[in-house]
Amino acid sequence: MAAFHEILFPLDIALGAAGGPERATEIVTTLTGREERNTRLQHSRRRWDAGYGVTSLDQLASVVAFFEERRGRLYGFRWRDRLDHSSASPAAAPTPFDQLLGTGDGTRTAFALAKTYGAAHAPYARPIAKPVAGTVRVAVGGAEQVEGVAFAADAGTGVVNFLAGHVPPAGAPVTAGFLFDVPVRFDTDFLEVNLTAFEAGAIPRIPVLEIRP
Repeated sequence: MAAFHEILFPLDIALGAAGGPERATEIVTTLTGREERNTRLQHSRRRWDAGYGVTSLDQLASVVAFFEERRGRLYGFRWRDRLDHSSASPAAAPTPFDQLLGTGDGTRTAFALAKTYGAAHAPYARPIAKPVAGTVRVAVGGAEQVEGVAFAADAGTGVVNFLAGHVPPAGAPVTAGFLFDVPVRFDTDFLEVNLTAFEAGAIPRIPVLEIRP
């Protein structure tokens, strides 16, 4: 990944932001009226406008400070999506059985975290590169494992590494549950702040864009 700071954007502001996933679909309509649809990206890309979460001058000042420390678009950072930041449903706590990471073969020691959306038609597996440290729970063959004893979870890459003597045996499903953040950057090098407009109720535009590890 390009230059990245392992720091979370102010949570009180992020929780009021507007945004979500974006796809890049190409559509060609033939002379008969039929459509050919293709996607240029394997993964969706999320974007938000953090301006909707700014409700006070103190919050606005904290965003300016955060923006300056990131040097605008130069450094990435962590973002908490209030709708989608858990391996489980929004109302449930993560369990070690939420997401299937793969199946052991007796030698494989590294499993990347992922979250799957959908099931029957075209399930989408989203890579999770920024889990929240201390929240990753892992099970092998239905039995929960102990972090630090059986495995180590890298909060900077989203990779679960099994330790010596605890490598998943052949045929054993490896599952996990976790909380996670999204790696993002500001999508502008110019943060326009108009205090007169802000005090009159106008929302400043603070674009944030997901980046890939």
